[in-house]
Amino acid sequence: MSTGTKEASLQSYARVAGFAYLAIIIGSILNLIFVDSKLIVDGDAAATTTNVAANESLFRIGSAVHLVMFAGVVLLSLNLYAILKTVNRNLALLALLWRMAEAIVGVVTVFAGMFVALLINDFKSFDTQQVQALVDLFLRARAIGFDFVIFFLALGTIVFCYLFYRSRFIPRSLAAYGIASLAIMLVGSLANIVTPRYADLTMVSYAPGILFELGIGAWLLLKGVKLPAS
Repeated sequence: MSTGTKEASLQSYARVAGFAYLAIIIGSILNLIFVDSKLIVDGDAAATTTNVAANESLFRIGSAVHLVMFAGVVLLSLNLYAILKTVNRNLALLALLWRMAEAIVGVVTVFAGMFVALLINDFKSFDTQQVQALVDLFLRARAIGFDFVIFFLALGTIVFCYLFYRSRFIPRSLAAYGIASLAIMLVGSLANIVTPRYADLTMVSYAPGILFELGIGAWLLLKGVKLPAS
């Protein structure tokens, strides 16, 4: 492969990765605003069950969006690997595997959440209190699953950011911010798993990571990667 062709390929990978970054994070934010916040009432299984029953299609759309997002994670990760294997193949592969674990756990989590829709459609098999308790159980399991998703996301992104820092493909300040913000996100996800009672507080720790993903997504999409002079 000629130098020019290789450089063009890296820029193509970068722009696909940037698009995937933005699609994933924007999809996640919109899903939170327009689906979860409207349907799920923390600590009130009865209200949540009523909301989901009245808006089952919206709940299913939210689950479908999550599936598309995790497909996007696979696309993103493969393109980041294609860029960063030129820096250190083993570390890039490690990051890729962690992001693949994120996608797999994410799909399983979405599948668990779909049991809520099945329960809503099968009221006759359970009494009302049983349905509410099971809906609450599956949604709490889904929430824990997403903490595992964040854990693997953070691990993989920290390694990818380290490789970006070493290579200078993106500004070092952006890569360093990514390492720091995803380390905070990693700690937050572990805190949620260990002490879920503080979930509202630890959710704040995800904000810097969200800003980073928006930033690197925009950078890769608009500017690509900075390649060393030939």
